[in-house]
Amino acid sequence: MLRSSRASLLAALALLSSPAAFAEAPAAEAPASDAARWWKHVEFLASDALQGRETGSEGYRKAAAYVAEQLAAAGVKPGAGEGYLQEVALVSRRLVTERSRLALVKGGKETPLVLGEDAILSSRTGETGTVDAPMVFVGYGLSIPEAGHEDLAGVDLKGKVAVVLQGGPEKVSGALRAHHGSTSERVKALMKAGAVGIVLVQNPKLVEVPWERTAGASKMPSMMFADPALNDDQGLKMSAMVNTARAQKLFAGSPHTYESLVALANADKPLPKFELPARLKAEVAFETAPVKAANVVGVLPGSDPKLAGEYVVLSAHLDHVGVGEPVKGDGIYNGAMDNASGVAAVLEVARALQASETKPKRSVLFALVAGEEKGLLGSKYFAARPTVPAQALVADLNLDMFLPLTPFTHVIALGQEESTLGTALEQVAAAHGVKVQADPNPNRMGFVRSDQYSFIREGVPALAFKFGFEPGSKEEQLQKQWYRERYHGPSDDLSQPVNKEGAAKFVKMLAGLARTVADAPERPHWNDTSFFRRFDKTAVRGGTGAK
Repeated sequence: MLRSSRASLLAALALLSSPAAFAEAPAAEAPASDAARWWKHVEFLASDALQGRETGSEGYRKAAAYVAEQLAAAGVKPGAGEGYLQEVALVSRRLVTERSRLALVKGGKETPLVLGEDAILSSRTGETGTVDAPMVFVGYGLSIPEAGHEDLAGVDLKGKVAVVLQGGPEKVSGALRAHHGSTSERVKALMKAGAVGIVLVQNPKLVEVPWERTAGASKMPSMMFADPALNDDQGLKMSAMVNTARAQKLFAGSPHTYESLVALANADKPLPKFELPARLKAEVAFETAPVKAANVVGVLPGSDPKLAGEYVVLSAHLDHVGVGEPVKGDGIYNGAMDNASGVAAVLEVARALQASETKPKRSVLFALVAGEEKGLLGSKYFAARPTVPAQALVADLNLDMFLPLTPFTHVIALGQEESTLGTALEQVAAAHGVKVQADPNPNRMGFVRSDQYSFIREGVPALAFKFGFEPGSKEEQLQKQWYRERYHGPSDDLSQPVNKEGAAKFVKMLAGLARTVADAPERPHWNDTSFFRRFDKTAVRGGTGAK
């Protein structure tokens, strides 16, 4: 966002707190079919005019105005006081590459690591300053006492940089692996062990995005909360990621090669821990600027006097990554699948529920959130400071890039094993002729990489969805191809093939699930075997959650 436009942007956001002020987003006549209506939302949100909807930008403001207008037009009431906008104060942080560098130091000789080619420095985690420290390889860098896995015990990390390999042991459930591999949990464990920094080494088997796109994305600013009390992933002095093609440089002269460690991981064998021959020298500099953004929140009041005070949340992130490094001459990262598709689905569920003759018994809250691409910021803010009583949030159904590339026959539901929401989903999916699948790629940590995780950390049972596939099928290959070619790239645009009828069928299933959860006599609860049951606050507050 250009600094000269910030004052006008803030004024516009203030105006939008009133439900009557949506003049900028054009209202269109309703298309004839469910599929066309869903796609029309995607067309607006992923158009070049919105410039990739980066959090806090003019394009994001236009997207927020459009979503608020659509909720109002559907008869959904404001969910953030008298308006639809819950403002979130953020700080943008960009790495100053001219004043930042990495190098390996061995035997008094310094070997530079070229930023963008050998490695990248994170702008999300770290501090302006210098680091000169030994490096220790600590396997996956995971501390999971609940599953009997401990990479950090007995390793001297005080004042050192932890080098970790992407992934985790198969004996640990995907959700638990993802939780402990999240940035906040990993930083917490490493700081407890005394580490000053982290270097992530990717496993080629788990890489989703080509290095060139990853390096380009590192030039975009990260964001954090203006209120330091809300930032739970800070404390390390530096964080870096190494290019898989150059990763052996870190391990030169050590008893294990990068390739041998990857082979052990892929065979699910224990990883050794050892100090690397080289020290890491880093100089890191950031520049910061204030950013204002807003979550868009609407509420469909429940019809049952006893249950209307409880809320089923449908969430989707409204932001994408904005304008970045051009690829084949295109620098607008439109985010059609990520996540205009999810926002459009939430809008269509809101329309369908409001238009139904019998309204859901519990209230349904629609949260289109900011800053997901910057670290789940908007959903963290809403879950920590909700616009309704926190204990009244009974479930979150989250949409992020559900990928309607094929007919809708299978659904992957992250979190289905953790709560009774899984049972409700099985019933609703079966009624729509859809097969429910578990996460086929738990090492990609999808369970903690979108907004459902913010609600889970606050004790709210949650699910996140993607189109599924049979193993080895052409549908699986198509989804893998999409990640390689389009994920976080300018080609995630309106020209890509999309199965609009599949999306419409998904919206119907989601609306059915929302109604089923909203009409159930009991609120959802965590399963007794779920690790995440410990976050449940309803038991403490005397609610009807997990016992």
